[in-house]
Amino acid sequence: MSKSSDAGHFFQTTSALNETARKAQKAKNKKGNPIKLPSKILAVVSDPKDGGHVFVAEAAGNVKRIKLETGDILATYSGPTAPLTSIALSPTSDTVFAGCWDKTIWSWSISSRKPSRRFQGHTDFVKALLALALQGKELLVSGSADATIIIWDIASGSKLHTLKGHSRGILALALDPTPSSDSNENEEEVIFFSAGTDREIHRWTLTSSSAAEIPSTDDVPSPLIRHETSIDSLFFDADADADLWTASKDKTVKCLSRATNWEEDTSLEHPDYVLDVVVDEVGGHVVTACRDEEVRVFDKGTGKLVHVFSGHYEEVTGLVLLDGQKVVSVSIDGTVRQWSLKAPDLAKAIQEAEDERAGKGEDKVEEKKESLLTAEEEAELAELMGDSD
Repeated sequence: MSKSSDAGHFFQTTSALNETARKAQKAKNKKGNPIKLPSKILAVVSDPKDGGHVFVAEAAGNVKRIKLETGDILATYSGPTAPLTSIALSPTSDTVFAGCWDKTIWSWSISSRKPSRRFQGHTDFVKALLALALQGKELLVSGSADATIIIWDIASGSKLHTLKGHSRGILALALDPTPSSDSNENEEEVIFFSAGTDREIHRWTLTSSSAAEIPSTDDVPSPLIRHETSIDSLFFDADADADLWTASKDKTVKCLSRATNWEEDTSLEHPDYVLDVVVDEVGGHVVTACRDEEVRVFDKGTGKLVHVFSGHYEEVTGLVLLDGQKVVSVSIDGTVRQWSLKAPDLAKAIQEAEDERAGKGEDKVEEKKESLLTAEEEAELAELMGDSD
């Protein structure tokens, strides 16, 4: 007897059917110039060699390099049979890395697309990656659901350090852009931050030969606890202080101020889990990705909501900010979308949204939506509605 995976062949509640119909209708929209891929997209990074391209990680186990202007897939990096959750690009070599549910980190030559070294050492999903160069040595930092951070020597593939401090899985890593005060001529030092499902933010020092957690001081506790639950993303802005922005499942984005020893400076409320955040310094915007399918734009100075970009029809899983005030968003819906933050474009988007809410939009759903019922079903429904009177 054959088996079907078609949801339509199984019993579904009315609410489930309505939700399926809503998403099917919304999927027709062309907002953000969607580039459709065949699988859920879990992460995105920009191509540092060409701002018109991005790399995305798919649940189907592929990394793809995409040309945004045309939507062309320029390269596919394959091999894994499990979802890829995170991506990092080597700062000096021709290599792309991807963290995987199979507990390993895959790598490929960007130009040849051939698989390269595979890093094995974690005991659970790899959820976050960070690649950097330190005194001529390429290092890879990986965070896992096993609550550990591993520092790898990229050239040899060897494990240099295993860092423990988190009590639960790690979801985000971010390199502090401010030079460490402890760096000297003999040994350069950098600081990176980590966060995850234990709601803690840990700070770590890293040199070419050592790694350790920064201990508590009278001014700054370790770890930092600023959220009620999981932290999905960490992002340092590009202003003079390089403050830290955090996105959490407690439905907030917070700005932690360096000047006040990482105390909360701003909190942006959302209706659902917040999964990513980026900051556009040129326009003074904070852009967030939310499980409710929306990409929100806030005024960085006032915290006021400026605009909501609606287009995705599943949760938005990642954002990347490109030169020219362009934000790229990716989603479980399998689409890559682009949004302009330039003042004239943002003003136009705001006006179009207002017109649509007022019923003047060209793609007003109520006017163009086709019935999901057959003529017989509509007649039966009309009869039932008449009986209820």
